[in-house]
Amino acid sequence: MRTHRNLFWIVLMACLNAGCVAGSGTASDTLPPVQRDAQGNPTPPVARQEVFVVKSPHGERMDEYYWLRDDHPKAKRAEVMNHLRAEQAYTEAMLARLQPLQDALVKEIRARIQEDDSTAPQHDRGWWYWVTYRTGQEHPVYMRRQGGASGPERAAPERVMIDANELAKGHDYFRVSAVVVSPDGNLVAWTQDTQGRRTHELLVRDLRSGEIVDRVPGALESVVWANDGRTLFYLRQDPQLLQSGPVCRHELGTPVSQDTIVFDEPDKTLTTRIDATASRAWLTIQTEGYNENELRLVPLADPSAKPVIALPKVAGVRNYADHLDGKWVIRTNQQARNFRLALVPEEAFSNVAAWKDVVAHRTDAAVDGFALFKQGIAVSERADANPRVRVIPWSGGLGRVVPVQESAYSMALGDNPDPSNPFVRVGFTSMITPRTVIDVNLASGEQTVRKVQPVLGYDRNQYETIRQWAPSRDGKRIPVSISWRKDAWKRDGSRPILIEGYGSYGYPSDAAFDLAGVSLMDRGFALATAHVRGGADLGQDWYEDGRLLNKRNTFNDFVDATDFLVREKWADPKRVFASGGSAGGLLMGAVANMAGDRYRGLGVHVPFVDALTTMLDASIPLTTNEWTQWGNPIESKEAYAYILSYSPYDNLQAKAYPAMLVTTGVWDSQVGYFEPAKYVARLRRLKTDSNPLLLHVNMAAGHGGKSGRFERLAQVAREQAFFLDLAGIDR
Repeated sequence: MRTHRNLFWIVLMACLNAGCVAGSGTASDTLPPVQRDAQGNPTPPVARQEVFVVKSPHGERMDEYYWLRDDHPKAKRAEVMNHLRAEQAYTEAMLARLQPLQDALVKEIRARIQEDDSTAPQHDRGWWYWVTYRTGQEHPVYMRRQGGASGPERAAPERVMIDANELAKGHDYFRVSAVVVSPDGNLVAWTQDTQGRRTHELLVRDLRSGEIVDRVPGALESVVWANDGRTLFYLRQDPQLLQSGPVCRHELGTPVSQDTIVFDEPDKTLTTRIDATASRAWLTIQTEGYNENELRLVPLADPSAKPVIALPKVAGVRNYADHLDGKWVIRTNQQARNFRLALVPEEAFSNVAAWKDVVAHRTDAAVDGFALFKQGIAVSERADANPRVRVIPWSGGLGRVVPVQESAYSMALGDNPDPSNPFVRVGFTSMITPRTVIDVNLASGEQTVRKVQPVLGYDRNQYETIRQWAPSRDGKRIPVSISWRKDAWKRDGSRPILIEGYGSYGYPSDAAFDLAGVSLMDRGFALATAHVRGGADLGQDWYEDGRLLNKRNTFNDFVDATDFLVREKWADPKRVFASGGSAGGLLMGAVANMAGDRYRGLGVHVPFVDALTTMLDASIPLTTNEWTQWGNPIESKEAYAYILSYSPYDNLQAKAYPAMLVTTGVWDSQVGYFEPAKYVARLRRLKTDSNPLLLHVNMAAGHGGKSGRFERLAQVAREQAFFLDLAGIDR
């Protein structure tokens, strides 16, 4: 699983002189007229071809659309923006006749949302915190109220900490990331992104006066307070790679230029993360790749102390540690493919020989994570492609598993900031069960439902879900989760289906409720998730068998799952649709090349489709720290040849392809807009069919698309209208 006012004018004038145009993509952007044929039908833009040779130690390739790439962080060349706007104008013209259906879908989906809604409050150090949404507003409001672990004080007023709607004014894109309150409860720090490129500003507000008392530009999402309540640790963003730069220390009220660099990882194949331990005694600085990591510690009581390596790098070993009451708990894969949990007193932390298992390694279940409490340890584990939560005592043992009645579901540890709480917060959902927040008593196991996602007009009893197992071509069993509406769908091989997949980075594709997906089920679609290799849905072996030189298993699994669903009459073979984003977009691109004839239409979102060129360029964000995921084609001829064998852009052919809706964002920091733009240009030239090929360009967003909760509805409704039309459903 891509300014200072004077500086602004300098950059703007330089761009104007170089022929650049701003790419802000506001509502006032004017799209060019669409060219039409003799019958009045829109004709797609044709990107010019320009010879560019992509060189590498292992071969050369010609990329005729390389010119579409522009790395400028503020604006793109006029020629590039003109082409992107022409693509967007063509897409809008092609979809214009579906606008009434799209509008109806947006209205329908929005009608299921309880607009005036809040998250379940969570207790932390004398306060209850929650997030609320108000009717008609796009962004959250962060709230709190005083009270003990048993509940808020009756007389305590509700207080607004951050109103993201106010902060978002004047921005086409806005998102709040980390929100962290100081130890004394008087200050709140948060990070906000106004472009969609993970370039955040860190702000601090005094909750007594309401005034913003400090700002730090150029940060990433994470923030940690030191115990003095006036020192903050944060990550600077690498200005070129847009990923983690140095860990810095900032004292409130001092110039940012005086901030101390606490640690800077020189190896750019690694990612740096910061966090506070459950005890709030330590700042953890974790540098991590996909094969190994290293842990450094700084005492939060002495923020000026130098970081000390607590767990050094060991090839092939990944350790994740947390601290409470003088003990460390470590999730480790050392001699444990699926991870185990070990316990050690803090004085012996670095002595691996002193680690004692509290959850031993198992081949039939994987340990995914944990949360520490004074009364026990909550463990997130995975078995049979389903995540579950187990609560165990500090002494170890089996403890108890939080029971679940469904065959395909998602259960995860929620936000558990205060280890003195007598309960662990758990989130539960399935493809037909809205998201549910549960508090599980650590001593008794008693469950208290704190919140069920309101879905207006939805009756869960009208829907069904099931887990199936599809055979792979090499003898594996691929989990497939399926849901449908009972009175609108039958398993007779005549109904449409939408299959989603991802299969990368070890991220599982757990079965979860899709509020918008109800609209498709109501119209006779089944929804399916293929839990393909490359995710850790079935543990670490499932992940390892879908990365590096095993990556093609991801694509084969998706095709094999599709064939199974058709063969077993879960789907009409002429109305099979599939969708995936980012690395899931790579999956869609590879499947279109390998087995495009199986699909009527594909949703290919912010897709990583030019894999080889990107992995050959260390200047592109995320490339260096993803070599351990895809392979390093600069150093390895074998990796070069293998990536070349599946890279969607490199394997486009002169043949028929399914209908495609491809999406991108101009400011995408994770998959450059130029990848899907080049992909569409080349595919449009080569394909032999008349199926629609559309590129929707979001001029004002990045990898995640629109930031507002209602703005996002247009994105999903657009894809749904596209698929419904192809399926012959016009309502």
